[in-house]
Amino acid sequence: MKPLHIITGLGVGGAEQQLRLLLRRLPVRCDVVTLTDPGPVAEGLRADGVHVTHLGMGGNRDLGALPRLTRLIRTGRYDLVHTHLYRACLYGRIAARLAGVRAVVATEHSLGDSLIEGRRLTPGVRALYLAGERLGRTTVAVSPTVADRLRRWGVPGSRVRTIPNGVDADLFRYDEVRRKEARIHYGIPEDAYVVGGLGRLAPGKRFDLLVRALDRLPADVRLLLVGGGGQQQALWRTARDLGVADRVVLTGERPYLTDSRDQAPDLASLLSAMDVLAAPSAEEAFGLAVLEALASGLPVLYTTCPAVDDLPPESAPGARRVTGGTDAYARELLRLRAAGPGERAVPDAVRHYGIERTARQVMDVYTALLSGPTRGK
Repeated sequence: MKPLHIITGLGVGGAEQQLRLLLRRLPVRCDVVTLTDPGPVAEGLRADGVHVTHLGMGGNRDLGALPRLTRLIRTGRYDLVHTHLYRACLYGRIAARLAGVRAVVATEHSLGDSLIEGRRLTPGVRALYLAGERLGRTTVAVSPTVADRLRRWGVPGSRVRTIPNGVDADLFRYDEVRRKEARIHYGIPEDAYVVGGLGRLAPGKRFDLLVRALDRLPADVRLLLVGGGGQQQALWRTARDLGVADRVVLTGERPYLTDSRDQAPDLASLLSAMDVLAAPSAEEAFGLAVLEALASGLPVLYTTCPAVDDLPPESAPGARRVTGGTDAYARELLRLRAAGPGERAVPDAVRHYGIERTARQVMDVYTALLSGPTRGK
């Protein structure tokens, strides 16, 4: 079995880092093609021994990338192609079909009711998505919620397989030393109460809600936002207008793991530095940030998280759903701060979503595709 993974980019993001975790657990050697942005995750994959090719795609309409990708697949003699993220799924499925690949699978990481990877789901986007989906054999949904959305769109249920994202619990285990080092690095007082946010700095994540909530919280509360994106300046302006800019830390994108050249704390260290994670996004496909925070033993406040909502409540007792806006989050944060620090225990939900289980299920899909008929219905 010789699989090739195709992904839109390899900057720091949930899907990108999920791919790295997956390849560390799959029992077959995989190569990776990134259409654009061979960022920190590409460096991490190479450090893991994975061959990564940057296709050098110039944009969504760079049609010249299609023959290059087709030649690469044909030359590499891959018998399975696995695509990730919208652009890679579209170009990768077409190229794989042109190259005569036996089996094509795609993972749908970020499909919401009105957004896909932050872009609006216009009729054109949806039609293009469905046209590309028909060229594959199986679409993997990262949650039952996403699987239901795909079926409502008209994707045949026989082509949809639900395989949740996976979490490496050991990677995110709470560490007191890393907590102190991360706080020192960003100038956060040791006795501060730190509210964390993790994800793309995009309007859909609603991190502005947390900045506004900070204005209603005591002066010892800090907001630590981990992620990059176009809303960074807008968040800064909101913080300055409210007079809380000195209590906000924006770290930019941070990888799961760093190499010796990177002196800034990695994501696991930043989770250790937090006292609570707040995830106010109103539209999530899975909620990986919530699971990563739970793996660090953090209490979590969230608005949508299929990963938690699909399990019994006792699986994640530290996760609490918040249905309101700024006032509701401010009230819940005050409640948690008053309750004081608890034991940073890892709930059963984290074990349920272990990355080893995800890898086994992905391998089952690969085996089934390669042992079945060469063309999907």
